[in-house]
Amino acid sequence: MFDFIMKQVLGMQWLNEYVWSFLKEVFNANSSSPIWSSIHFFLYDMIKISILLVVLIFMITYIQSYFPPEKTKRILTGYNKLSGAIIAALLGTVTPFCSCSSIPIFIGFTRAGMPLGTTFSFLISSPMVDVASMLMLMSFFGAKFAIAYVILGLILAIAGGLFINSLQMEKYLKKYDNPIKKFYSESEYFNQVQRLNYAYNDTRIIVRNVFPYVLAGVAIGSVLHNWIPEEWILNTLGSQNIFGVIIATLIGVPVYADIFGTLPIAEALYMAGVPVGTILALMMSVTTLSLPSLIMLSEVLHKRLLFTFIGVVVYGIVVIGYTFNIIW
Repeated sequence: MFDFIMKQVLGMQWLNEYVWSFLKEVFNANSSSPIWSSIHFFLYDMIKISILLVVLIFMITYIQSYFPPEKTKRILTGYNKLSGAIIAALLGTVTPFCSCSSIPIFIGFTRAGMPLGTTFSFLISSPMVDVASMLMLMSFFGAKFAIAYVILGLILAIAGGLFINSLQMEKYLKKYDNPIKKFYSESEYFNQVQRLNYAYNDTRIIVRNVFPYVLAGVAIGSVLHNWIPEEWILNTLGSQNIFGVIIATLIGVPVYADIFGTLPIAEALYMAGVPVGTILALMMSVTTLSLPSLIMLSEVLHKRLLFTFIGVVVYGIVVIGYTFNIIW
C-alpha cells in the first residue's frame, strides 16, 4: 500500500506512462529522441506539479486557517529560548509558502517584542519546510529524501534561531511603523464553510503567484535533463568538485522561487547524478534566501543583523549539504 501511494498517488507513474502513450500515438514520438524526451519531461512534470500544487496547497491552507498570526504569537509567548525556537520552527511548517510572504508575519512578531531567536527560527522554517513540500518531495525523490529535508530544515531553523539569539543583537532591529498586511487574523474563529472558502481563495492566489516559477522551473529542468551535457553538470556540481555544495548554495541565493519551482530543476540534477546534498543546498538557499526577501528584510534589520542572518543560514546549508553528501 505504501509503495502504491508513493509510486502511483504521489509519484503519478500512471501519468508518466499516459503522457508517453499520448505522444507516441498522436505524434509518433520516439522516446530515445532528446526533443521528445524534453517534451515528455515538460508535460509530465507540468501536469503532475499542477495537480499536487492545487490539492496540497488547499489542504495546507485549510490547516493554516487554524493558526493565524495573532494565535501564533499567543502560542509562542511564554516559552523559553529552546522550546520557543522549536515551537516557532514547527509552526513555520503551516504558514506561507515563500520567504516574501513570511516576512510580514516576521515583522509582526518583532513588533510584538517576541524573542529574536524565536522570530528567526520561524523566518527560516516558514518558507523552507512545510507539509506540502514534504509530500511534493516524496513524489519526486521518495520518503527518505523528503523526511531528511524536513528534519534538516527544522534543525537549521532551531539552531540558527538559538545562535542569533545568543548574540543579543536586538539593538540592530529597525523601528518599523509602516502598515503590514493582515493575514486573515480573524480566521481563528471561522466556521467550516468559511475555512473552506479561505482555503479556496488562498489556493487560487498562491497557485496564480507561484505558477510562473513552476513553469520556468519545469522548462529549465527539461533543458538540463536532455540538452546540457551531464559531464558539464557533474564537473560543476558533482562529487568530484569539492566546491559543488558552495556553488549550489550561492546559485540559489539570487533566485526568487519557492520549493514548487525548484523541484523540476532538482529532479533534472538528480537524474544527471548530482549528489543529493548538493541538491538540498540549492533548494534550501532558493527557498530561504531569495534576493527580494532579503531586500524586504533590510527594511526591518540593520546591515549587521541582516548579514548575520545570511551568514548563519548559508553556513548551515553548506554544512548540511556536505554532511548529507558524505552519509547518503
